[in-house]
Amino acid sequence: MTTLADPLPGGRPGDVERARALSGELSGRGVHGVVLSYVDTAGVGRVKTVPVAGLPSATAWGVGMSPVFDTFLSDDSVVTTGVLGSPDGDLRLFPDLDRLVVLAGQPGWAWAPVDRITQDGDRHPGCSRTFLRRIVADAARAHGLSFRAGIEIEWVVGLDSAPAGAFVPAATGPAYGAIRQVEVSDCAADLLAACAAQGVDVEQVHPEYAPGQFEISVGALDPVAAADRSVLVRQTIRAVARRHGLRVSFSPAVEARGVGNGGHVHLSAWRDGVNLHAGGDRRHGMTADAEAFTAGVLNRLPALTAVTAPSLASYLRLRPSQWAGVFTAWGLETREAALRLVRGTAGRRAEQANLEVKPVDLAANPYLALGCLIAAGLDGLASGATLPEETSGDPVGLDAGRAAARGVRRLPVSLEEAVAEFRADDVLRAALGPVLADAVTAVRRGEIAAVEGLDDERVAAAYRWRY
Repeated sequence: MTTLADPLPGGRPGDVERARALSGELSGRGVHGVVLSYVDTAGVGRVKTVPVAGLPSATAWGVGMSPVFDTFLSDDSVVTTGVLGSPDGDLRLFPDLDRLVVLAGQPGWAWAPVDRITQDGDRHPGCSRTFLRRIVADAARAHGLSFRAGIEIEWVVGLDSAPAGAFVPAATGPAYGAIRQVEVSDCAADLLAACAAQGVDVEQVHPEYAPGQFEISVGALDPVAAADRSVLVRQTIRAVARRHGLRVSFSPAVEARGVGNGGHVHLSAWRDGVNLHAGGDRRHGMTADAEAFTAGVLNRLPALTAVTAPSLASYLRLRPSQWAGVFTAWGLETREAALRLVRGTAGRRAEQANLEVKPVDLAANPYLALGCLIAAGLDGLASGATLPEETSGDPVGLDAGRAAARGVRRLPVSLEEAVAEFRADDVLRAALGPVLADAVTAVRRGEIAAVEGLDDERVAAAYRWRY
């Protein structure tokens, strides 16, 4: 994986020769095209594809893509900032050969995430993958930290034969029920096989709470690789389902009522190979640095929701008492708290302990979400932030006095509120840089305007098949 200290993608010695060798190898495996993948500010996956024979050229010179997509909305309309949203200019997409994988769920195709580079050879300031890599590099340089991250993926399975735009669950058994697992058994088995063939270590797949809903958990990686994996796994789920005549949605709220699809983030900080969330002398085994990092995330949760819950549909999901984590509270294994400290199993805590961030969904660009979460935690570490008293049970039951003493308040109840919090947060905006920060604001405001006047049912319908 490239780092900020490396030459620009396409410029490393041997890359083009490697791409030529990969081209021949892929052709021999029956691969005809390579999907070049990135995620825009609205959280929509965007691609260009090249034939396998074009991989060496793409590696050397990149593939053209307009920068206008930085300000695309989820419905493909465009907003503008001071520097983005114009039809002018071009960028180059450079595939990361270290992350290239043959798509087992899409025979004939391979997939690679890209870095976006200007035509002058500079890193594009709107590239979210570059942003996350920079934040990780800053943490290593300033604090000696590295991170391991995993993103849970929840989705619903619908019948492809349903009326246009409608969602009809393809599985009707109870939550966590054996019936539902049997109903999609063949598809789920093919999904596991595809993940294994692609080198994705799956920890579990199970039926979830909402109608037709499932969840997959995969192994933790460094943050950039974890974000790449989140995009890859969603592409795989969608492709495998289509081959079984099914349709999937990762939208935060497929329907206006009930439990939505989350994308909870698991994050742990490490130094010199030691997990700082275990074996310490602070609460529940945290080290002082882990507690300060957690406090930094907690302090900035209201502003973070503009990045981690970026859709109007996100706020149909973020409701109390639905395990979505809608209060600025933390606790040990408390699924209603926005920050859930996971200690792990006795005997494996040094490996497993982590912080779960719950008000995150899959409309979020995973590179922006992870980068901003880490930036918030690093600010807490730098300032020596401390955690308030922890919360157990459902924070909705706290009286006003206890809630105030613990700093527990409701997270934004609308995207408009979240944007206001984000615009007032100098730390997150500085971490993103002016180009990305302004793009986040413009795109969120554009989404608000695009569905103005719609009731909850129509908002859910508007976003149902966009993610």
